[in-house]
Order: sequence, then C-alpha cells, then structure tokens
Amino acid sequence: MSIKSLMHQLVRIVAVMFLMLGIHTPLSAQTSYPTKPLRLVVPFPPGGSADILARVMAQKLGDILGQSVLVDNKGGASGAIATDFVAKSAADGYTLILATASTQAINPAVSKVPFDPLNDFTPVGMIGTSPLGLVVNSAVPGVGVQDLLVWLRANPGKINLASFGNMTVSHLAGELFMASTNTRMLHVPYKGGPAAMTDLVAGRVSVYFDALTNAIQTSKAGRARLIAVTGPQRNAAVPNVPTVAEQGVPGFEVSTWYGILGPAKMPADVVGKLNAAINKSLSESEVREKLTVMGVDSAAAGPEVLGNALRRDLAKWAKLAKDANIKPD
Repeated sequence: MSIKSLMHQLVRIVAVMFLMLGIHTPLSAQTSYPTKPLRLVVPFPPGGSADILARVMAQKLGDILGQSVLVDNKGGASGAIATDFVAKSAADGYTLILATASTQAINPAVSKVPFDPLNDFTPVGMIGTSPLGLVVNSAVPGVGVQDLLVWLRANPGKINLASFGNMTVSHLAGELFMASTNTRMLHVPYKGGPAAMTDLVAGRVSVYFDALTNAIQTSKAGRARLIAVTGPQRNAAVPNVPTVAEQGVPGFEVSTWYGILGPAKMPADVVGKLNAAINKSLSESEVREKLTVMGVDSAAAGPEVLGNALRRDLAKWAKLAKDANIKPD
C-alpha cells in the first residue's frame, strides 16, 4: 500500500472517530435533557393560587423528567420582575415561568413593561383555564346577579368594587362587568387578594372579582357570598353556581389561564420534551383532581394553544383599557 493510500485511510479513520465523539456528543446532550434541576419561576409571592398550582406541576414534572423542578417565587411589579428575569435567561430549557393571563397578557397590554410578551418568550404548554368568582359581602341584598344590578342601579357610583390590584384581571373583570351592565362602582385596588377579601368580609367594600379558589373558600366559610363565576360555562368545583352570562349578562366572560413559557428561541426538541411532560402530568388523575379543587379546568395541548391565548388576550384587554380609559397607577 502506498504512503498516499495509507494517509487517506488514516484520514477516514480519524474522521469517523471525530464523527462518533464530536458530533454525537451534543446530540446526546440534547436528547438526554434535562441533566440538571430546572427552575420554575412564579411571578407572585408564596401562598397564592399560582404558587400552589406551580408546586403541584413542579412535583409531577420532576417525577416525569427525572430532575428536580425548583419553584422560585419572584413577586413584584404585577409580575413584570419575574417575567423580565425569565425573558433574559438562557434559552436552554432550565429556566421557565408559570405564566398567567394577568402577568403575560393583561399587564403588558395596559402598562409599559421591559419585555416583549410575544417575541421574548417561547410557549411551552398550557396547564388550564379558570374563571374568577363574583363575590359580594353578606349584607348585599338579593341572591344573584340580577338582584345585584338592581342595587347598583339604585346607587350609581356609591358601591365599592374591590380588586387585587390596579390593572389586574380582577380590576378589568369589574370594568367589563360595569361596561356590560351599564352600572358604575367605585374601584378600590388592593395590594393583593388577601387584603381585598379581608375588607370585603368586613364590609368596607361590597363587590369583588377574586380568584375562584379563594372565592370558594371564603364562601364555604360563610364570610361572603359567591353569586357567579365568570367563565363561559359553570365550573366543576362549584357546579351549582351559575355564570354571569346565565344570569342576564349575555356574552360576559373573563377566564384566566395558566401556562408555562421559556425564553425566546428555545430548542424545538426541548420544547417538545417539556410539552409532553406537561401533558402527561395533566393526564394524571391526582393532578386533575387538585386542579379541579382549585377551580382550574386542565387543558393539555400543544404550545400553539398557549401562544394563541396570549395573542387573543393581549388584544382583548388592550381594547378594554382604551375604551374604558383605564390608566396604570
């Protein structure tokens, strides 16, 4: 064999070795994802409905993925602090956010935020949707929405409407309700749901659109009355409570959603693996039961469903804020 032929053969052998060692290594790293713990950022302090939901999902996702999923609470600025943190994180699938319609669609639709709610994120998977609960103080006359409307129209601008923050879904649900029923209440924003509910129970405010799980707990304790849910249909957690639309306000609907997003430009195979894990989690009866108790209808789906919900809500709430001349603090 000539020296030239021998050299060609050695080159081929070395090339095959590099192919096996060099090219296969990153492919293995991708297909073996995850190789370390994940961080699921929650844009609220511990204890709220989003935090509870995140911890349910984190435990199950950790079991499925074979790595711990650590919940990291970063409250403040109506969720903008946490959302901006994730937007600027590495797009490797190890930093994700438990996004809500309020933090990802409403806040950016009506306020200036340091991130682009569409282009700075990769939709990973939808977890579910939930209506709000329309709760009234026990002293409010009547039993349902129509009785409430009679009372509001007899006292225009005199009844206090609580929300768990200016420009939150709680606030905008109240604005939509007033616009849909030609009524007017005095909006009283609070820094969080617990403070708003405390004042509702005490009678300092009379009407409140709250997260359904909180509304259910307070109503069951007999401290306030849950008179309606805001979704398109009744909720499995409280099947005997009619919707606002059922009670004479046709077309009224406010639903919040929960989903998981990551930074923009995440690898497609990582998104696929995470989405499959989310959907598998939602197929577990244990997870579905916990979500139902919270008033959340689980909704396993592809990433595009979450992306569509985000685009739809950005447009919806921006229009309402403009029409109602609602401005941030």
